[in-house]
Amino acid sequence: MSLAGSTTVARPPRSAAAEETRTEHKPADERCQHKTPLGTKTVEGAESIRKNSGTDQNDDENEDRPTDGDSGRPVGQTAINNDAAFDFAYTGVDQVTDMREQSGTQAMAYAQEHMPILHQLMGQVASRHDLSGTSIAVCLILEPKTAVLLRELAQTGARVGVCCESGAVDQRVADQLKTEGILVQADASWNEEQARQGALDLLDQLQPNLIIDDGASFARLASRERPDLAARLVGVAEETTSGVRAFEAMEAAGALTYPVIAVNDSQMKTGFDNAHGTGESCVTTMQEILGSHCFAGTRLTVIGYGPVGEGFAKRVRALGAQVTVCDSDPRAALKAVFDGFPARNINQALPQADMAISATGVYHTIALEHMRAMRPGALLAVIGGIANEIALDQLPDFHPVNGRKIRSISVPDGPELTLLAEGDGVNYTAGGGNPIEIMDLSFAVQAAALAYLLDQRGELTPGVHRLPESTDRHIASLALAARGYQASQPLADHSHSWQVTRFDHEH
Repeated sequence: MSLAGSTTVARPPRSAAAEETRTEHKPADERCQHKTPLGTKTVEGAESIRKNSGTDQNDDENEDRPTDGDSGRPVGQTAINNDAAFDFAYTGVDQVTDMREQSGTQAMAYAQEHMPILHQLMGQVASRHDLSGTSIAVCLILEPKTAVLLRELAQTGARVGVCCESGAVDQRVADQLKTEGILVQADASWNEEQARQGALDLLDQLQPNLIIDDGASFARLASRERPDLAARLVGVAEETTSGVRAFEAMEAAGALTYPVIAVNDSQMKTGFDNAHGTGESCVTTMQEILGSHCFAGTRLTVIGYGPVGEGFAKRVRALGAQVTVCDSDPRAALKAVFDGFPARNINQALPQADMAISATGVYHTIALEHMRAMRPGALLAVIGGIANEIALDQLPDFHPVNGRKIRSISVPDGPELTLLAEGDGVNYTAGGGNPIEIMDLSFAVQAAALAYLLDQRGELTPGVHRLPESTDRHIASLALAARGYQASQPLADHSHSWQVTRFDHEH
């Protein structure tokens, strides 16, 4: 049952101690209108959550910020370096156009203007490799930032195609790319079977040499349904933690017949995309749905303390949430403790939680028995991003609807709970996804992975491989230069001989 309209979802009862930590806020407009980094939005369905939680919004407190006398910019709006190769200037919220309300062409052009690192790196790749006879299939979230990657690949002379599950398709972008000669097998209206057939059609029509994948689903489909094609692949660049896990499992089983570059294991991807891009954009997307102060005083459980979970947990703690971490790896749980979070078993934490956030990328992280033990009205969300990370496939009455941001779900022999984004990754299905500047770095790593596969063609054995550290350093140097910065240079005598110890001294 949708929360849009008059449906009210009960807030879980809360302890007196928790209530004392909450902040009183001014009454909000009836339909939860508030300012976001992408403009002022009216969010359907959030009012009942906010009223039951006792939270509200106060978005007007910074409307009349003083300005800096020298620059005329509002205080806190800082231009990093006007002489830099690319002008990364922090802009006030009221000066940012919401690209979700523009045409596909406008949104793509805006993204392209803000992705200089990918552009530079693709130029370097094109200067080393003739891609005119190469076919590249891309299976990623289809939105303006991905469109920039597709355009850059096509400009090298390669044949380029893309597929995507329907819930992650920006139809404006799909329609525009078709007019630009890119093979698009994706549509926001498709069901699961149509999306699967679209992926197979892309394999058959494009006959790719290279694949850029998200979650390993597309390449695994090729391995299972088109094994002859898969055996001819130059290689695959894999974007995600869950995808790398899947390819490692294939390698261990002797089923991997092509080399895979674990893009996700690059520091320039994980250290920025996961921790900052996903970890933080999921926070702002939830605020857009539920209200700016939705985390204040909330008992929130984060399941999975990898870079995404860590980035999310630290951000919501700063916004007033009482965060508990669950992780099956004792090393990750201990790290959470050293970062100031209590680490608990999931069976202890979830019954006490107002919000449960899965950040694992692991199937059935929140199982049916977990949901049965939760408090009525507790909220569920996924920031890891694979299918059925929450065991929604075990709810007989659950039928996902693309685009729905919030709803109630009935758990058999359990409570009614609140679900965000139909259980998909909340930032890319209910929000704008990762920031453009973050994806500029991630896609630069993808481009570097393709170049590495081409450089090592015929040399890499089937299996999972990592990019050399020099690649990360090169991308980081480009990103620093674009912002007007640079890394320090060591002196010549900073190198150290292994033959010299602290016990050696001149007599």
